[in-house]
Amino acid sequence: MLCSGVFVSGRSPRAVLTDLEVDDLAMLRHVDATLDRATKSVTATILGLVTRQAVYRDGLGCALALDGRMPAGVAGGELSPRPANSPDSTLAIDSVERDRLEAVVDRAFGEPNPLHARRTRAVVIVHKGHIVAERYAVGIGPDTPLIGWSMTKSVINALVGILVMEGRLSTFGPVPIPEWREPGDPRGRITLDELLRMSSGLRFDEDMADPLADAIQMLLSTGDMPMYAAAKELEATPGTKWHYSSGTSNIIARIIRNVLANDREYWAFPRRALFDRLGMTGAVLETDGAGTFVGSSFMYATARDWARFGMLYLQDGVWNGQRILPEGWVEYTRSPSEADPRKHYGAHFWVDVPDEYRGTGGSLPQGAFHAAGHEAQFVTIVPSHEAVIVRLGLTRYGDAWNHVAFVRDVLAALEPSGG
Repeated sequence: MLCSGVFVSGRSPRAVLTDLEVDDLAMLRHVDATLDRATKSVTATILGLVTRQAVYRDGLGCALALDGRMPAGVAGGELSPRPANSPDSTLAIDSVERDRLEAVVDRAFGEPNPLHARRTRAVVIVHKGHIVAERYAVGIGPDTPLIGWSMTKSVINALVGILVMEGRLSTFGPVPIPEWREPGDPRGRITLDELLRMSSGLRFDEDMADPLADAIQMLLSTGDMPMYAAAKELEATPGTKWHYSSGTSNIIARIIRNVLANDREYWAFPRRALFDRLGMTGAVLETDGAGTFVGSSFMYATARDWARFGMLYLQDGVWNGQRILPEGWVEYTRSPSEADPRKHYGAHFWVDVPDEYRGTGGSLPQGAFHAAGHEAQFVTIVPSHEAVIVRLGLTRYGDAWNHVAFVRDVLAALEPSGG
């Protein structure tokens, strides 16, 4: 996190460390970290007993050096993001005075309960193609890439959609995972659709509070994350049980790697196929040590970048008149998973706000859907109001952020009458 905060987000080491040591993370103050700007690496140790090294690669972000390997990368910097603030008229600042909207944003940055801080970092609100409100916390700005955590899963949805449109992937066919193709392996029946909808049936412990859970072990102790996840056994027949799993997203990231010609094409694919086309100039999708994108968690992008991503889905997968996602892909994405008894999850997008950030009562307009991530990261798309609402934060306690209330307040402020 220190490596990415400094070399991807461009923040000072002290600012990053301050963020890493808040609330329930206070124990991290006992970790000693050494940053080497010459090698663009960070080495951290706990009491001299456990040591980890993270290494930055241009265009691929940071990765842990694990399993006896240094993180893979491409020399020359050809994968690096384009400079920020490149010309792009798609999101132009709207000069209309919106006092009620500004009041909503004021509340989003307020701290009504200091013991359970919100720590909102960025808010960008887009209405009818224009930014109508935008604000940042101290030390964060329009050019600061911030981690999306599980919003990265929704970006994986887009990359899959592009490959489906190109005819290189089939949503409902067998997936190219060699380990599952052995005769008699029941995992060979798992489809890409079931992975996207979190109904693969694979066993995976997602408990982010348990350091021994699969999610933590995969992200922090494994050099090849998809291999770790793909080795899990079935706990249910594919397609019959909904179970949220970051492991499945990294399996999909490996599937994408398997259908592209080589690693150079793979590492350039998100930028060529998605980021550059949308003008997401600050976006970086990080890899694990083996060079596979961490599709579950580790994408950094500016708040405006995340807004552009939401606009792509608001516009049914079309950008500046060019179709980027297959026709019908957005509708497929936001249709609830059949295996989900609550019908609150689609295909790597949420069709309802996750319980942790729902608060008490209230609902959003029909058709609203969300990219959502740990610590209350949100890109909310509301087609009925032609709105995209981005909220990025460092919210360690779920009850500190009521996303339903925030979105409802934003939509009310966007009404012509103000109410």
